[in-house]
Amino acid sequence: MPRVRPKVILPLGLIPTLLLLDVVTKRWALEALAGGRQLELFGGLVPLTLAFNRGAAFGLSIGNDPRWVFIPLALVATVFLAYLLMQARENDWLRIVSTSMVLAGAVGNLVDRVRWERGVVDFIGPVDLGFMLWPIFNVADMAISCGAALLAISFWHEDMELGRSEEGQEVPGEQELA
Repeated sequence: MPRVRPKVILPLGLIPTLLLLDVVTKRWALEALAGGRQLELFGGLVPLTLAFNRGAAFGLSIGNDPRWVFIPLALVATVFLAYLLMQARENDWLRIVSTSMVLAGAVGNLVDRVRWERGVVDFIGPVDLGFMLWPIFNVADMAISCGAALLAISFWHEDMELGRSEEGQEVPGEQELA
């Protein structure tokens, strides 16, 4: 019986789970927050407000119908992320998890852009940070943001390992060949 690689199992569990969570919460928001209704979480710290984002991150706009810019960009990003995932080492859990998170978030928002012109469904926020209002976002945005931060840490770790191996230092996790 062939051995199932952990590098395959984790993304096959994480990506659909995040996509399902994104779709379910967006569907809930469309129903529960319709007509300008607002709800609050954590004693008002996190308001829930339905919004549609036709632009880029944080509502940045680039023209009248930017979805025809964002759909191809998201498709290219999806292919690149899938490539990164395939190239990840078997034991590089941080790279596998972070890439899976960004990939799931990108696909989640891509689904909204493809299915209608209104844009991506956002509903968490705006959050008052005291010095600014954090823009309204969704589960896919959280997956992208957290995954991107973890991916940056993964790349930094890889650079540190490469630097140590180039200097002749032993890299943690590597075994010397006898």
